[in-house]
Amino acid sequence: MAMAISSLSYPTNKSLTKQPPLHFPGPCSLPSTLKLPAGPSSSSTDMAVVAATTGAVEAEPKTTASVSTRYLPFRVGHGFDLHRLEPGYPLIIGGIDIPHDRGCEAHSDGDVLLHCVVDAILGALGLPDIGQIFPDTDPKWKGAASSVFLKEAVRLMHEAGYELGNLDATLILQRPKLSPHKETIRTNLCHLLGADPSAVNLKAKTHEKVDSLGENRSIAAHTVVLLMKKS
Repeated sequence: MAMAISSLSYPTNKSLTKQPPLHFPGPCSLPSTLKLPAGPSSSSTDMAVVAATTGAVEAEPKTTASVSTRYLPFRVGHGFDLHRLEPGYPLIIGGIDIPHDRGCEAHSDGDVLLHCVVDAILGALGLPDIGQIFPDTDPKWKGAASSVFLKEAVRLMHEAGYELGNLDATLILQRPKLSPHKETIRTNLCHLLGADPSAVNLKAKTHEKVDSLGENRSIAAHTVVLLMKKS
């Protein structure tokens, strides 16, 4: 179970700064030499300070995203999440309430898609995962909308000097069929990310009635993101 952490620091491999400039052979749109600016040997991230009010939860912009001193032209991140499906809970996917006889049992609203998108962005930035920044041991996140977590991840992405290149997500569940809801989910995801629809792809798969996913006892999602350095 993730623990709340007041200060997080990430060591940077000092030997990286001693490497010669990267060279890209042949014709390429990238510059022939990529210079890596000097910087401190480590970066630190303060925990997000959040305020919970009745009926609404908002994340205050207190977390600082100091990514590695290697300002790479792009970064790739992967996210995964899985939740158990139980009767009596709403099924929230991508911020959309999907009609179903069961939903995700979770500390927050259990939005499996937004959770793995958050982890993909944080992973690309080299930051802690969603469970460390928004621990399920903290009562302030009880029933919280996962859009709060995604907005904070997007803020950290922009603060670090990156923007979304593209996102590819796969939902895995046996029921319900997501075809009637897929475009609504994708549209809302684009809105939360501030992304053009052409940059966001969403797929849905069954699990061929195999294990907990195929038996409609759980739902899972995978997400891969590409972050591009802002020009």
